[in-house]
Amino acid sequence: MRPLGSDAEIAFDARVITASNRDLASAVEDGRFREDLFFRINVIHLELPPLRARAGDVLLLAQDFVRRVCAHSGKSVDGISPQAAERLLSYSWPGNVRELQNCIERAVTLARYDQIIVDDLPEKVRSYRRSHVLVASDDPSELVPMEEVERRYILRVMEAVAGNKTLAARILGFDRKTLYRKLERYGGDGLAP
Repeated sequence: MRPLGSDAEIAFDARVITASNRDLASAVEDGRFREDLFFRINVIHLELPPLRARAGDVLLLAQDFVRRVCAHSGKSVDGISPQAAERLLSYSWPGNVRELQNCIERAVTLARYDQIIVDDLPEKVRSYRRSHVLVASDDPSELVPMEEVERRYILRVMEAVAGNKTLAARILGFDRKTLYRKLERYGGDGLAP
């Protein structure tokens, strides 16, 4: 490499990391991506599923983004309320990690309290509904006791965080002992239907 304005060349070592949301091997076969470039960059291939398939990562990433945005902006937001966390978990994140990052940056910027609340989230995240937990119905025969609603919600949170009991307890607003006691009552590790 020759720095601008210099006659001397300087040796350097670089590593290139690339990312794509497309199947580059298929693009090479179809003639839509240069084969020589593909073989130069495809030394170690990592397949990373979309965020919607990694629900356990959503809150970990969100908490990290809260810390980063607060450090950069000087705001003091300590975390995410359980209700806002539930909305983050239920949203499908079509824009993946970048959409989550933008959502959290917006939420921290708008936060009026020491935690991000549902009102701080973008409208599409606030209003998104996934039908994992049936709370109520117009049909009286489908109504369930409060204990069943709690059971379904706890199991949904456990599923979303891939069985991470510490994270689940934080989201649910329980201490770990309470969560363990409730999971024991519902049968085993809480991941059973």
